[in-house]
Amino acid sequence: MFDSDHALVTGGAGFIGSHLADRLVNDCTVTVYDDLSTGSRDNVPEDAAFIHADIRDAETLRDAVNDADVVFHEAAQVSVQRSVDDPQASHEVNIDPLLTILEAVRGTDTRVVFASSAAIYGHPHSLPIDEHHPKTPTSPYGLEKLTADHYCRLYHERYGVDAVALRYFNAYGPRQQGGNYSGVIGIFRDQARAGDDLTVEGDGTQTRDFVHVNDIVEANLLAAATEEAAGEAFNIGTGNSISIRELAETIRDVTDSNAEIVYVDSRSGDINHSEADVSKARDVLGFEPTYDVATGLDAYLG
Repeated sequence: MFDSDHALVTGGAGFIGSHLADRLVNDCTVTVYDDLSTGSRDNVPEDAAFIHADIRDAETLRDAVNDADVVFHEAAQVSVQRSVDDPQASHEVNIDPLLTILEAVRGTDTRVVFASSAAIYGHPHSLPIDEHHPKTPTSPYGLEKLTADHYCRLYHERYGVDAVALRYFNAYGPRQQGGNYSGVIGIFRDQARAGDDLTVEGDGTQTRDFVHVNDIVEANLLAAATEEAAGEAFNIGTGNSISIRELAETIRDVTDSNAEIVYVDSRSGDINHSEADVSKARDVLGFEPTYDVATGLDAYLG
């Protein structure tokens, strides 16, 4: 069972971080750290303390970490395209702050739960993808997440830091932003509600493992509470996948939209298929996803 006196949630005004903060305020003191570049102050729970600061501000970040006994590090530059356009800026957000956190907790009992990503795997050689699958990321973002993932393991093995990496597959749910850099569910949602065409990149046969934000929150709480999780990495998905074409059709139905589904050129470097093997998270953490895509979309969009 999760037990903490004071939790720090970086990126806690954003999509996943704010849902995590919502859950935590019922159990402990919570501090949210966010620069509001993509998150919203309205997402921060009233009962949480709020630090409005850049995640790259090492001194402020260290001070915030020193007050916590568990750190959920959700803050990140999450756009693959932005990482391609400006790798150095992406690195500064996705690598350096994690090192600041890991250094700050050295010699303490503070646990760090880090938001990694399925982007570390690149083009899968086989499905479902387990944690030992070869890791050949296709973008600076994926490489950054892989590097940070390895830092969590190394800091546990070398310095005894209680760090855990959770490799999220395709997250969705309330508060996910629309626009060019959001997930495909958010894009389809906005297009359907606006009466625009639903634009599928490629032929729509690509598959993804979509995991609801509530299940991701549960995985974080389990990772913070499970002693055996320290130094480990876990896939967080559903263990099932859906094609992008079927996803577009489902969203159109759930939103009662008459939008047409149109197909455009696929993105360069986009992977064809993805599906998580979550058996390790199930066995070690006791993680069990509760939302399949149909249930999750109905709750989110219905």
